[in-house]
Amino acid sequence: MKKLSAIALIFVLMFSTLLGGCSSSSKSSSSGEDTSLDYIMYKGELVVGLDDSFPPMGYRDDNNNIVGFDIDLAKEVCKRMGIKVKFQPVSWESKEQELSSKNIDCIWNGFGITPEREKVLTFTEPYMSNPQIFVVLANSGIKTEADLKGKVVAAQSGSTAYATIEKNTKLKDSFKNFIGVEDNVKALMDLEVGGSDAVAMDTVVARYYMTKEPNKYSIIKDTTILDEEMGVGFRKGDNALCKKVEDTLKEMKKDGTLAKISKEWFGEDLTTIGE
Repeated sequence: MKKLSAIALIFVLMFSTLLGGCSSSSKSSSSGEDTSLDYIMYKGELVVGLDDSFPPMGYRDDNNNIVGFDIDLAKEVCKRMGIKVKFQPVSWESKEQELSSKNIDCIWNGFGITPEREKVLTFTEPYMSNPQIFVVLANSGIKTEADLKGKVVAAQSGSTAYATIEKNTKLKDSFKNFIGVEDNVKALMDLEVGGSDAVAMDTVVARYYMTKEPNKYSIIKDTTILDEEMGVGFRKGDNALCKKVEDTLKEMKKDGTLAKISKEWFGEDLTTIGE
């Protein structure tokens, strides 16, 4: 009986271990071993968390399909890894919680690398530069940062532009009001109808909209809210998965695939990884 009980216990422990590898943290609680890449390869899918209202990085087209520059990058990376990719829209304000709860496996959507985020996430090397700037209507008469004094300024809640201005009390207090909005699309719509006088946002997004409507918007010159670089964010300690994605992006940079995708979206190669 004791022998049978021992054998039964072994099977229970083996079964529990298999379940734990599928549902628990990507790190072994006992050994600290990084199994993040094994976890993804085993399930055969990378779930990418994104804001689906963030053109040209990731957004919905007229047919409600999620498209964008980062979408094309993620698709190619997963293809080379031999796994599927799933794009999961999330609230940008709760993106880190979605990641920690394993509803998503990474954050990949024009995601700025900041010291605060690096404390709680693991990032790839930067793959693109993306300064945060102020966008105004071309006919607004606002030319400099000083012209924003007494004006209403908006930014996407949870964005690095929003967080940076929140910390810069001198700049923030010079505004009549500083408001957070759901996404950049709404921010620009509010700007157009007079809900705000300026929007703090990503250069790549601003350039995209200015290309679509060249005479509608302008960027306040010689003013940068934050010099930012983009990376792919993973759960803290998911180094093996992070390195695999990073190495694949470097491979794509080397063989010209990154340049090709960038030129399709921006007309030039703006990628920086591996340089």
